[in-house]
Amino acid sequence: MEITTNRFDDIRPLLDSEVPETISHLISNDYFRRTAEPFVKPYTWEEFSVLMGGCKSKDDFQHYIIYPVMKRLIEKTTKEMCGFGWEKISTDRSCMFISNHRDIVLDAAFLNILFFDKSIPTTEIAIGDNLLIYPWIEELVRLNKSFIVKRGVNVRQMLEVSKHLSDYIHYTIRERNQSVWIAQREGRAKDSNDKTQTSLLKMLTLHDSANPSDALKKLNIVPLSITYEFDPCDYLKAKEYQLKRDNPGHRKSKADDIENMIAGIMGYKGRVHFRFGNNINRFISNLSRGTGRNELLNIAASAIDDEIYRNYSFFPFNYVAYDLMTDTGTFATEYSDEDRSRFESYLQGQINKIDIPGKDEYYLREKMIEMYGNTVKNNLETRHIEP
Repeated sequence: MEITTNRFDDIRPLLDSEVPETISHLISNDYFRRTAEPFVKPYTWEEFSVLMGGCKSKDDFQHYIIYPVMKRLIEKTTKEMCGFGWEKISTDRSCMFISNHRDIVLDAAFLNILFFDKSIPTTEIAIGDNLLIYPWIEELVRLNKSFIVKRGVNVRQMLEVSKHLSDYIHYTIRERNQSVWIAQREGRAKDSNDKTQTSLLKMLTLHDSANPSDALKKLNIVPLSITYEFDPCDYLKAKEYQLKRDNPGHRKSKADDIENMIAGIMGYKGRVHFRFGNNINRFISNLSRGTGRNELLNIAASAIDDEIYRNYSFFPFNYVAYDLMTDTGTFATEYSDEDRSRFESYLQGQINKIDIPGKDEYYLREKMIEMYGNTVKNNLETRHIEP
């Protein structure tokens, strides 16, 4: 169902009526061509331009352009990509998927490919405006059913911007019956210690701030766990950790963001698993009417986190990392000596890619071990909690 109000023109995806003109802009943009051309093979750029120019709607664009490009990327950069827990979601009722965040670009893109293969309508995707480095990137993501989360606003504007976003999400899910994906926090958890920000949930309640419990329940929030066997950006995240340690004022540049995007897209990810958790409505419904807003938000955030932790997939490197991180042999039966040796070699290979002043290999190694071990640590903490 198309958007029927112009209230959200500043953040919404493109309307289908806007698709042909936007595609024409993109095809004629030299920067877009330089970025996209390596991905369009076996087509020539001219053949691809004709194919793209034939798309008259967002669904056409996803079907004829995004789907085949992503399928080739999946074949090249993963060993397998699977979805689990399909019985947890309804195919006739829209919902909000809140997931941990591993890759800037691919988390939601992979999810939508899984939906394509199940003949389930794709989600709309929340994307921060800090990633819209060039105008053509904004055109591209809005063409691919993304809506904009405004980050760079002052404190006085934040409430207005957050309320506007909340209204859009409620309108999209409840009136348009269109599902939405959003990450559990702003930016990735670089150490994989995934925590849902209560500020995200507070934003979602602003649509009906007098009834925050009802506002959350009406979104049908389904937690989603995303697991990448290998994180192609792990060394970049470790590098950023040391740069911030050595200079607390360090900030990533646009070039850094682009480097992370390219590494995440093109790097090898091994096995990639998406697993849906239980809708959190039952947790919210069990709360007493006297539960205050802050307590409600904390409980809802914990419910999402527990579902995400409970539904991670684990591979030998995760267990090796946990045992190294804790200096134990807790999971020694889950991996071999060869697995441990391979993990050590992998870490060193990633560390060798880092070139910074005062390179602290011990610290970099420690941070990367945490990236692979923290998911196991958090999962262990949920085992005593009833699902």
